[in-house]
Amino acid sequence: MTPASELTGWLFDLYADPQDGVTLWLLGDDGRRHRLRQAFPITFYAAGPPARLRELCRFLKSQPVPVELAREERRRDLFQPSRQPLLAVRVLLASDQPRLFRQVARRFPDLTYYDADVHLSLRHAAVYGTFPLARCRVQAGPDGTVTALEVLDSPWDLDPPRPELRILEMEPDVDPARGEPAALELRSGRLRYRLPLRPARPLLVNLRAILQRLDPDLLLTNRGDTWLLPLLLDLSEEHDLPLPLNRAPGRGVARRGERSYFSYGRIVYRGSQVMLFGRWHIDRANAMMWNDYALEGVLESARVTSLPVQEAARLSPGTGISSMQIRQALVQGVLVPWRKQQSEQPKTALQLIESDQGGMVYQPLIGVYSSVGALDFISMYPSIMVRCNISPETVPLRHVEPSDADPGLVPRTLAPLLEKRVALKHRLAGMPGWDPRRATDKARSSAQKWLLVTCFGYLGYKNARFGQIEAHEAVTAYGREALMRAKEAAEDHGFTVLHMYVDGLWLHRPGASQPADFEPVLMDILERTGLPVSLDGIYKWVAFLPSRVDERTPVPNRYFGAFQDGSIKVRGLACRRHDSPAWVGSLQMRLIEIFAKAGSAEELPDYLNEALNSLHRDLTALSEGRVPLEELLVTQRLSRALDRYTSPSPAARAALQLRQVTGREMRPGQKVRFLFTRGEPGVHAWDLPEPPDPRQIDRERYRELALRAAREVLEGLRVLPPEPTLLPLEKYTRR
Repeated sequence: MTPASELTGWLFDLYADPQDGVTLWLLGDDGRRHRLRQAFPITFYAAGPPARLRELCRFLKSQPVPVELAREERRRDLFQPSRQPLLAVRVLLASDQPRLFRQVARRFPDLTYYDADVHLSLRHAAVYGTFPLARCRVQAGPDGTVTALEVLDSPWDLDPPRPELRILEMEPDVDPARGEPAALELRSGRLRYRLPLRPARPLLVNLRAILQRLDPDLLLTNRGDTWLLPLLLDLSEEHDLPLPLNRAPGRGVARRGERSYFSYGRIVYRGSQVMLFGRWHIDRANAMMWNDYALEGVLESARVTSLPVQEAARLSPGTGISSMQIRQALVQGVLVPWRKQQSEQPKTALQLIESDQGGMVYQPLIGVYSSVGALDFISMYPSIMVRCNISPETVPLRHVEPSDADPGLVPRTLAPLLEKRVALKHRLAGMPGWDPRRATDKARSSAQKWLLVTCFGYLGYKNARFGQIEAHEAVTAYGREALMRAKEAAEDHGFTVLHMYVDGLWLHRPGASQPADFEPVLMDILERTGLPVSLDGIYKWVAFLPSRVDERTPVPNRYFGAFQDGSIKVRGLACRRHDSPAWVGSLQMRLIEIFAKAGSAEELPDYLNEALNSLHRDLTALSEGRVPLEELLVTQRLSRALDRYTSPSPAARAALQLRQVTGREMRPGQKVRFLFTRGEPGVHAWDLPEPPDPRQIDRERYRELALRAAREVLEGLRVLPPEPTLLPLEKYTRR
């Protein structure tokens, strides 16, 4: 590299280095991968009694870590706006800061700390505006030291320039949970490799040659975190044959252990993780939202949150929105508390009743309806936060009106993300189905949606850095007011409101069956609320279902219907439940697809015979043993440790089988796959070494599940057969 050379390309990776401060990897326009270094000191702050701060100064000066200390007066945090003296601790090497802070926190637990545990990528983003795959112009010296860095694009660009990534896919030939893999299968473009796992030395030699020749940017694996990469690392150490999994020379991989934690009312399990330096590793089986938005969504999440791609793939959307708030706080000069000090203000019972009512739900009118328009507020709660300037440090307004005050931290964080999502949704609405950009835009929109969905929950989360329950309650209050204004507007235009659910309305009016018929009410709702609203679609027919316990009681989230464009929407039925066997879900969807041919609710009975014939074929296939066992699998999540069950669930009994036969210990939050069988214990764990005996499958149990799923559809559509010879169920009577 010549003196003061200029490079342009995409920022690929960024991490702390013990010698170089911060290491940057750039995917250059010249096709090369450039390793650069940059000085980047880290500053954190301590607050407390002057005597204790003086003791902290003496302690820090006695440490071998090079630091610079200074007294500063800054705004403390969003909840305490007064300026107070702080001790600023500037750590010269970024890699030293986490370890030094842990020592300080243990020795001085009574002090208050700020900016102490902020991710390095967020600090760098706050200073330079960087983010993963940012288009950059870099000035660097002959030794690769960065002297100037300029970001040339924005995370909010709709069509950012993208580099060509080299992707190497790696996976075992069989699922390790089901059997012993014999080979490793690799794919890169048109190239295909199959490497036997035994003997180990040829495997390592060949894999090392492939990695060196292809030099992939991304290792995309299946079971890479929990099985494949740990196996390869162990073999590499055993045979003293290093593998260039990292692009960075001399660096070991980063490994994190498995864990279970409680989130949003359920136990979640996260498998162990293996992350690389200078190269990405994503395990599709361990990526948080891979099934929703795959690689394009992961890259979009990384761009807008500034989290490294490997972490954006594994962390929840809640962590993503928290990271965006932290980055915005650093940009604004607001200190980020290490541990939140604020708690909910005391309230009387009457105040709780008035303030903490949640979202509005208008119970649906049970029945089947034709030509129903589904209206949807676009990201209602984030839109309210931005429009009404709701943030922990702002004073909420009393009505759904725009605020003239300076935007608070939360609205500043959400505004560009919300604007980008709305623009992307509008573009998707006008994009033909054949457009090649459609799949990419849908994945990116999905990633943005999950971030915006969780921002509301984090506003009321007790441990969120910038959460406050009163602000959370204000959002729901404004949401209820907006929905009532929308209802009034719809009724003023002659519509019957069949259902309302937090941010959506279902409207019916005789003769209103085209998008133009709903345009006036959409404009009126926008004018009355100031919130963006769209027509999600017009149903040819839609069925709102009652409770399974009492058929007179409606259930807000149990409905299904067919849109005019042929698409189907289902909520609350067996095909939407994660614990339903795939065969049952498919059977139910086939029934709905048959009825979706009907042009209106009046035509639904015309398709009853076709639906019953389809159900009869499925039940016959089950009784004759022609349904693959994989389609009968039930997947359930363990809610607690196995020893804590007093009456073990089917999932717990299957997990106990795995423990007894294989010694495999399942943790709370992990999913267990099993089949229902006759006799004790009533289940067969799918991951046992011995395959199940097909003759032991409890086909009567699966038949009951199938008939229950069919009943949901037929009863919901009011098309029950008069003499149910195919379905001998006592509830099948003409209504």
